[in-house]
Amino acid sequence: MSRVGHKIKAALLQVHSIAGLILALLLALIALTGAIMSFEDEIVDHLNADIMHVAPRTAPVLMPDELVARLKAAQDFGKVSAVTLSSDPSATVRVRFARDEQGARPMSLYVDPHDARVLGSPRGEEFFATVRRLHRWLLIPGDAKGWGRQITGVAALGLIVMLVSGLVLRWPRRAGSVKMWLKPNLGIGGRALHRSLHAVIGTWVLPVYLVMTLTGLWYSFDWYKDGVVWLLSRPHVAAAKMETKAPRAPGRAEPVQPIGFDQAWTTFRREEGERFSRALLTLPAGSGTVIRIRSWGKDSTLDTTRDEFRIDAVTGQLVSAERYADKTLGEKIIANVLDIHRGAVLGWPGKLVFMIAAALMPLFSVTGILLYLSRRKLRRPAQPPLGRLVPGE
Repeated sequence: MSRVGHKIKAALLQVHSIAGLILALLLALIALTGAIMSFEDEIVDHLNADIMHVAPRTAPVLMPDELVARLKAAQDFGKVSAVTLSSDPSATVRVRFARDEQGARPMSLYVDPHDARVLGSPRGEEFFATVRRLHRWLLIPGDAKGWGRQITGVAALGLIVMLVSGLVLRWPRRAGSVKMWLKPNLGIGGRALHRSLHAVIGTWVLPVYLVMTLTGLWYSFDWYKDGVVWLLSRPHVAAAKMETKAPRAPGRAEPVQPIGFDQAWTTFRREEGERFSRALLTLPAGSGTVIRIRSWGKDSTLDTTRDEFRIDAVTGQLVSAERYADKTLGEKIIANVLDIHRGAVLGWPGKLVFMIAAALMPLFSVTGILLYLSRRKLRRPAQPPLGRLVPGE
């Protein structure tokens, strides 16, 4: 290797080491919390299997407004913000609540669709909500509006730097040899073993980490999100997605009569018929009257393959309909960012691979720190030998 090549690699080694030392613990925390959430849906469904369905009966299911009214009459759980309804009359209704004045959100409830009887709160919901806040925002106050969002984004950018610099530093003389790239040398010990594990296993998981970071940045930086939307969406779709929300007029009063779900639900059922499996109806956070309805088809296997409707809750007018089947390839990629991020687009094997890769992040933190310390020890100048005393001196 030329002298220039040695200098470049030495500089990359410094960048790789410094970034790793600064971000090691943070990346390990983010990765481990991501691994915990890999099979969240399956775990939560298993824990709540006994309250997610009721015995089939001939009685008709309640309209959403009647269900909410009966729920409030029984006990004041707080302001309802969303309900999840199903085309299956034996499936329970999930009711979610708005945050209280202190910013805390009450736990959601599973409710019998026929008589609004409360069946219980979903087990595991609070645990996974805390893990998610730790993963995305590090539990820093403000959640998505706080500094945690930017910190995790900087960590993701730092990981990209480490992936690229690590690949260059790791590039073997025989680049075409699969054995050189993928087989760790387990017959050695000490610093050589740490280096082998760090480099070889890092090569295995590098593509997964690259996908994780490139999709994770979507949730940290608006400029990145807007750039991806501009690149992958049709012009009119990109313009609509990047359109900023109109500021609320000062002194504008809240509506006197709270809006309900029934008008929007009736319009949605007229539009969709029985093609949907479940639908999430979310009330507007402010003073608007447009309800957002996310709908999953009966053949949908991913949480992100959904249609989205916006319907005026007062008039029942369909404001917009965004169907997944009508999206371009780029727009489908945008819609599936979360499932790409966690490997779910590849089914449960993909989620398992991504979970294992995330769980391995502490290995790189530990071996990287050990390599740095051993390198510092090797570079430390040797102590000059003490002169021997000559008899008589």
